[in-house]
Amino acid sequence: MTWPRDDAKLDRVRALMAEEGLDALVVRAPDNVLYLTNFWGMKGYDAAVFPRDDPPVLITIEPSAEDAADNAWTTGIVLVPGYDPDDPRPPLSRTLEAVLSASRPYEKVGLEFSLGTQASDRMVGEPTTFTKAWFDAFPQAVDATPLLSRARALKTEQEVQRMRLANEIAAAAMEHVAAELRPGMKESEAAALWGGFVHGEGTGWKGQVDLALGFSLVWSGPGIRTFTATGNRLVQRHEPTLFEIWVCADGYWCDHTKNVCPGKLDISYEALLDVLLDVYGRAIDHCRPGASLAELDVLIRDGLAQAGYPDQPSHPIAHGVGARAHEPPYAHQAGTGTIEEGMVLAIEPGAYWDGGGGLRIEDNFLITAGGPEKLSSYPDDFR
Repeated sequence: MTWPRDDAKLDRVRALMAEEGLDALVVRAPDNVLYLTNFWGMKGYDAAVFPRDDPPVLITIEPSAEDAADNAWTTGIVLVPGYDPDDPRPPLSRTLEAVLSASRPYEKVGLEFSLGTQASDRMVGEPTTFTKAWFDAFPQAVDATPLLSRARALKTEQEVQRMRLANEIAAAAMEHVAAELRPGMKESEAAALWGGFVHGEGTGWKGQVDLALGFSLVWSGPGIRTFTATGNRLVQRHEPTLFEIWVCADGYWCDHTKNVCPGKLDISYEALLDVLLDVYGRAIDHCRPGASLAELDVLIRDGLAQAGYPDQPSHPIAHGVGARAHEPPYAHQAGTGTIEEGMVLAIEPGAYWDGGGGLRIEDNFLITAGGPEKLSSYPDDFR
């Protein structure tokens, strides 16, 4: 799928660059390369030089020439060898040389100095990371990460359209799981059921997605807890199986937590779900332009404490989603910032029992002038 150049997005970036007096951005995190050029690389050997007043330059390896020609928004494409018989250095060394050449005309350059996370390339399994040589090559550069975070926090119409595709795929995969999940399956089999649908059916979705990838953590009944891997525990009949799921559709993401119970839900989970849905509903109502991000965090945590779940959850409760599954802004009671029209927020209250078990619900919401719009069709009340 070739998307038209998103001038609304690129013009906003350039306006922020003008505010900060930056002549060019140099990026190599795959999500920032995608954001500025629409090219999502295969192996992370890619970079972009994005000037304020000149066309951008994409640097990628020779085997990606066709992909770059089909998808990149710039005709300034520099190809470097993935393998050079006379140069034993890794490919990123040649990428860096091309970046230095393309950025030489610009005096004040912004670099990604303070990335906390980055999205992966299309290969996913072995992400390439920044080297000391990359940072040493730009001794006068300033940190452009805050600028890119400000730009990326507000989504354009095209970005929302792309995120809707990821949300549709995730919901359809959950519908598939809900029809097929059986007690006695392993959690890993349930995860494969969901992930196979995402990759198999999501790739080519509506003729608009070249590559869909799914990422999941799946736990059932007593296995539900935070930050543990999917295992070989068995799907329970009267307890929920929780799916912490991300879908990436050509570099744009969704982040959900959905639940399925193949039998009649145990009464203890009925009570917990009612608590979570109540807190969740009040949190969603809060998410209007101008509302406080800190107060969103407080609202959820206080609501859970009042319902008998103090100090819950042990994970963040709201964050941005876009060209990464987790990106600014983040809601934190000790933080600052307001919710703005055009943001897409993942809201995820959860409460967990000592010894295992509990629930989380999560969806993504587009902030509009009239309030939040839920982007997934799959229900949060799964009874």
